[in-house]
Amino acid sequence: MVLTNDRKTTGMNAKQMTKRDILQADTVVIGAGIIGLAVARKLAMQGRDVLVLEFGAHFGEGVSSRNSEVIHAGIYYPEDSLKARLCVRGRRMLYDYCQARGINHRRTGKWIVANGASQVERLDTIASQALRNGVPLQRMTRRALQVSLPDVTAQEALYSPETGIVDSHGVMLSLLGELEDYGGQLVRRAPVERAATYDEEHRLSVGGQAPCELRAHRVVNAAGLGAVPLATSWKGVPADIAPRQWLARGVYFSYSGRHPFHSLVYPVPEPGGLGVHLTLDLAGQARFGPDVEWIKRVDFSVDPGRARSFANSIRRWWPALDDSRLQPAYAGIRPKLAGPDGGFADFCIAGERQHGVPGLVHLFGIESPGLTASLAIADEVAKLLTD
Repeated sequence: MVLTNDRKTTGMNAKQMTKRDILQADTVVIGAGIIGLAVARKLAMQGRDVLVLEFGAHFGEGVSSRNSEVIHAGIYYPEDSLKARLCVRGRRMLYDYCQARGINHRRTGKWIVANGASQVERLDTIASQALRNGVPLQRMTRRALQVSLPDVTAQEALYSPETGIVDSHGVMLSLLGELEDYGGQLVRRAPVERAATYDEEHRLSVGGQAPCELRAHRVVNAAGLGAVPLATSWKGVPADIAPRQWLARGVYFSYSGRHPFHSLVYPVPEPGGLGVHLTLDLAGQARFGPDVEWIKRVDFSVDPGRARSFANSIRRWWPALDDSRLQPAYAGIRPKLAGPDGGFADFCIAGERQHGVPGLVHLFGIESPGLTASLAIADEVAKLLTD
């Protein structure tokens, strides 16, 4: 590769790139979120010469830094879906990865609580789906809940012992370090403005402080919220390869001070998400969210007024909530492939078989459980670029 490595800054700034108009690259990954870094690391471990292009000033500033940091068990997804398969496999891989490298994580367990006949009936459906996915769950009666979760009001619940939490920044930092150990590079402030494929060569117009054109043998589009817009304008690739994308914003509120919880608590899922649930950070601080709000454009603002609806939802299962301790935290946005009236939408990993273009993989709709599935997704992409 024609670019030099800069290990001291954890990735080069775009202005450090060579001034030549046209640069050659073996393999380019667009996007330095957890998915892009996991994919780049995997490809570098296979002996590829890998360059990662990141729009922002730092890695992991987009969707990857705006989630619950939950390691999901793989409970809810249809058993023949990529989400189910890659979440279950990715969860095992992520626990092993963190354990081997000393990355902070914890198997907290998770409660799915139900109130009312319809929600209790939904527990049966959830338990059946988890069984088909090979995910262990325990059914809990009201009496058992009173012992384990005395502050929660619920008729019945399911308990997931495999759910946990993780330091997502620590994971990304480790992935980047290993990418660089294998000779890969991260270039920051390097937005891909246009892309085209001609004669099996991928051409990327890179903007930023030192605009240039990259020509690569292999490209992975892991641009998160920008993956669909980039693919839609990609010349030389069928236009209909890019699905329609909806944006679902979810905001989080932190809960100041002490609380009685040591495990995660979720209500029965709602359309578009898993409902306003309680998660914990690795210091034990409680936070609630995300809710679901369908938006037209990327906007990470948090309306403090949403605290009222949060409080109403939480009190259905935690009546003692002190809503004065709810503080606006942050918002995340899911790149969803089904809108508010749609049903389940799977991950979309589009390789040559889908669009007919060798050496190109698009990653669409990589929302939750993308963090959990990241290492397994990387394996899938590597296979597509090897076949």
